[in-house]
Amino acid sequence: MAQGDPLSFLHVSRPEIDLPPSTDIHSDIVYRKAVENFEKLIAECPMETESEPSLYLYRLVMGEHTQIGIVACCSIDEYDNSTIRKHERTRRDKEDDRTRHMLMLKAQTGPVFLTYRRRAEIDEQVTAAVSATPLYDITAPDGVRHTIWRLSDSESLVKSFESVPLLYIADAHHRGASASRARAELRDQSFAHTGKEDYNYFLTVIFPDSQVQILAYNRTVQDLNGLTQEQFLDTVKEQFTISENARPEPPERGNWSMYLDGKWYGLQLSPATTLPSGTVSTLDVSILQDRLLDPILGIKDVRTDKRVDFIGGLRGTKELERLVDEGKAAVAFSMFPTTVSELLMVSDANEIMPPKSTWFEPKLRDGLLVHTI
Repeated sequence: MAQGDPLSFLHVSRPEIDLPPSTDIHSDIVYRKAVENFEKLIAECPMETESEPSLYLYRLVMGEHTQIGIVACCSIDEYDNSTIRKHERTRRDKEDDRTRHMLMLKAQTGPVFLTYRRRAEIDEQVTAAVSATPLYDITAPDGVRHTIWRLSDSESLVKSFESVPLLYIADAHHRGASASRARAELRDQSFAHTGKEDYNYFLTVIFPDSQVQILAYNRTVQDLNGLTQEQFLDTVKEQFTISENARPEPPERGNWSMYLDGKWYGLQLSPATTLPSGTVSTLDVSILQDRLLDPILGIKDVRTDKRVDFIGGLRGTKELERLVDEGKAAVAFSMFPTTVSELLMVSDANEIMPPKSTWFEPKLRDGLLVHTI
């Protein structure tokens, strides 16, 4: 993607692309290369350092979908005390990499995607502000349009957010966790920590929940765990009602579509099935895991089992059909997308979503706005 484009921000986000293919991506030379490339972009690009703190608006348009978020630096204290809620576990190795990247660059180059329960007064202010001339208005090669505005007056918007009790991480949990770890290290190095330093805040884009788009995160499994197709279907029928000639996309929550041997089957839980109590256990991804992937196909941990793969977002059900038809998977499962209300419900319960539950589109771009720490 960055080939032939020396000003691509991927040279900062993924500096290993400028090193030999055999390079360990966590070696010292990779992070030094990120610093070198970042300094080069600052010197050679029309990158502007703001003279005063500002808020921004960031609009993404993908097809018929539009969402407008507020770009702001949020408090790491509020991240640490769960005023900013999480719903996902993070991996230590990914945290290590992102934390070191931040500390070496002294910058957060990619935002954390936050959401909140919408407020009409905030919507009205955002709508009024996008009538101004934007800083950037670009359409990326994938067809997604990205537009950024700097707000001339942030005071009223900041005031409106005082009545918003909670923010929620939708995507980029590792960036939030890494910002917290980077702050802890920089605070320990400080001789006169005040709590107001730039490292006490992390770069975010905050969208109202009414605009957040979550697409399906589908699954494929390489084999049937030693079962024939007939045995597999018979075993699935013990937990689910199966219908033939089903739609590739489930029509609603509580339904799954399964692709096997060139056919789509519809799955619903048998009426006599009793679900355990709890927020997470009632999610479609949890039910599929607990009632089918684990007991029938032997997928105990989707984080580590190499037999299961995840097909997200825009790749859709045609990709599931291709993988099964070409023999790269034995069976595929098409999911009804997790809803934003389910995400908020799990976060409010201080529970953790199952892995690969949410696929957000469109994706935020690194490098349009950077927060130096």
